[in-house]
Amino acid sequence: MRRRLILTAPILLAGCGSLLPAQKYVPQVNWPLQPAPPTVNPPNPYGPVLLVRDLAAGPGLQAQGLQTLRADGSLNIAYYNRWAVEPADAATAALTTWAEASGVFSAVVGTGTRLTPKLIVEGELTEFVADLATSQARAVLTLVVIANSDSLTAKSHPLAQQRIIGTAPLHGSDASAEVAALQAALANALTQAVSLLTRFA
Repeated sequence: MRRRLILTAPILLAGCGSLLPAQKYVPQVNWPLQPAPPTVNPPNPYGPVLLVRDLAAGPGLQAQGLQTLRADGSLNIAYYNRWAVEPADAATAALTTWAEASGVFSAVVGTGTRLTPKLIVEGELTEFVADLATSQARAVLTLVVIANSDSLTAKSHPLAQQRIIGTAPLHGSDASAEVAALQAALANALTQAVSLLTRFA
């Protein structure tokens, strides 16, 4: 008798499962991360060539999901709301675009270029989060500016290292509000980054 009950239990459970309500389908949204520079200026033919190396992704930022820091200090990485590309890759592309739009450089190039750069910038995106407790979005970059040498005898050497904190107010806790705030925070960080590069151009 006991064996018969054990064998029929899965059948009874399967029948109960059909009574459960169907889960609502939630589509995954891929948000663009492309903050536009405030102005676009033509390149300076007398300016230096700038090489922008790919920014590294800080711990946890390899994920594309929106990151939210809750009031209790826990970090939530969204599954259904994601950036279209990894934030560090988007930040690299945006830094290149903003440096080009500054009109300070004769050319802004990426890794693999045949041009010889006078300046090199590299670094890491260390934080990119919507902080609910402070109602603020943060984009934190650590950048190193390097003077490149095209001489066989002289060596390249760092000119500056700076931690840049870009912030923007967060109006709401829904995905669209977080995306808008994070875009603005990255734009604020890029403004500071271009200012840093301009000092050595």
